[in-house]
Amino acid sequence: MDTKQIKALMRDFDESGLSHLKIRKENFSIELEKATCLVAAPVAQTAPAVAPIAPAPAAPIAPAAEITGDAILSPMVGTYYSSPSPDSPEFVKKGDIVRKGQVVAILEAMKIMNELEADFDCKILEVLATNGQAVEYDMPLFLVEKI
Repeated sequence: MDTKQIKALMRDFDESGLSHLKIRKENFSIELEKATCLVAAPVAQTAPAVAPIAPAPAAPIAPAAEITGDAILSPMVGTYYSSPSPDSPEFVKKGDIVRKGQVVAILEAMKIMNELEADFDCKILEVLATNGQAVEYDMPLFLVEKI
């Protein structure tokens, strides 16, 4: 399986009702498992990668203040990294202007580092995730203002 096929499989698995999947074929094997946790509100399966967000009273990433506006969402389950390596500066920080296609973070899933790019020009209003944090599908990572 190549990287694109693995990413497609991960997306399909995230959208499925399965909690565990194991595939073995010739000299290739892959095992996927979802963390079991309670979610405050279900997310529509057809939600785009960037969508307006509303306040989530029980969401662990929501600060005390109400979150409204546009956000860059996690397209997958994985680990969020704010820079390409521990010694490197962060891809973006609060107040930065980001151009469409610019890398804003890395999401690691199954030891594969996936670059997360902005889908539009925007200004970073708030970084909602912390370096090394486990993130879920459609979890808000950045609060942004489209420009």
